[in-house]
Amino acid sequence: MELELRGGVRAAPVLGDTPAERQALRWAPDPRERTADPAHISRTARELEEDGLDSALVVQSSSWPDPWLVAGWALAATTRLRIAAAHRIGTNSPTVDARSLATLDRLSGGRISAHVITGSSDAEVARDGDTLPKAERYRRAEEYLSVFTRYLATETDLDHHGEYYTLRAARPGLRPAPGSELISFGGSSPQGVELAAKYAQVYAVPPLPLPDTRLRIAEARAAAARHGRTLRIWRQVTVVLADTDTAAQQHLRRLRRDAIRLAAGPDAARHLDAVALDRERDRGTAGPDQVASYIRRKLTSAYTGSPATVAARIHLLRAAGVDIVQLDLPTETARDRALRRELVTHLRNPLRGRRAW
Repeated sequence: MELELRGGVRAAPVLGDTPAERQALRWAPDPRERTADPAHISRTARELEEDGLDSALVVQSSSWPDPWLVAGWALAATTRLRIAAAHRIGTNSPTVDARSLATLDRLSGGRISAHVITGSSDAEVARDGDTLPKAERYRRAEEYLSVFTRYLATETDLDHHGEYYTLRAARPGLRPAPGSELISFGGSSPQGVELAAKYAQVYAVPPLPLPDTRLRIAEARAAAARHGRTLRIWRQVTVVLADTDTAAQQHLRRLRRDAIRLAAGPDAARHLDAVALDRERDRGTAGPDQVASYIRRKLTSAYTGSPATVAARIHLLRAAGVDIVQLDLPTETARDRALRRELVTHLRNPLRGRRAW
């Protein structure tokens, strides 16, 4: 199967008054405030499709626009692009969420999936009224996914009496199209791997060095095999592109410098209040230094270089067993998009621009 290339659809543009500022602030912690900009959603989705990408992720937060609705708007603006909508368990019944997924699946011609998350921060999930600790959120996720998948498959009334959910004579009036890829899961804990192995079609591995990525893939696929199932593997890659490797390294340094400077400017309080820093706040260590540290972490592991160089590194991920590569890169200018299209061309032709690493 051909490598799937994934991008992202945001509900609104990144902060910044100019393309250069938005390129830099793409790597700063996102403020909690984010509006829903219909033109931006449609344009981003269409550009991904036009540039040759296959799918896109819509992310989730307790204060951001609803990912299901953003996904629906992006799907309506495109004809081929598939959307993975981040979906955090904890506030809705699994039957309600299953019908949302089935509805978008039917309306889009099978182009929607749910990227299920349990929430990495107690503070973040509590903003939506979910006060369970993380270990218990995993236990609830097991029951949720069991109900979710059985409900979508049943043709008779379903009763369920569990620890977290009770159903009486539940039966959906619509189901996803046969063969739809409906669920991905990204928990890196043993519980997360097991949930993916039992219920998901796609497992998202964290952005680790290549040897560790191979180990995670082997663990996930072995767990799925124990349940008589298979998993496709998804890996996110931060990308910084330029015409040459030297120019890309210079661009990376500018992005890091400008992101730290801009994030410390008039909007510093908004960046410091970002959900991405919740765990630092839980530990009492959140501060301006953590914003700068976050930016450095985001860019330290970036695949940096010309499109040919970056493609060669991504081909190594493909050889390690990755099926879906999410290209995390800003496209604020026509040149950004031209570089992305060149990268896609290299990735579609594994023999073009290959080099040793």
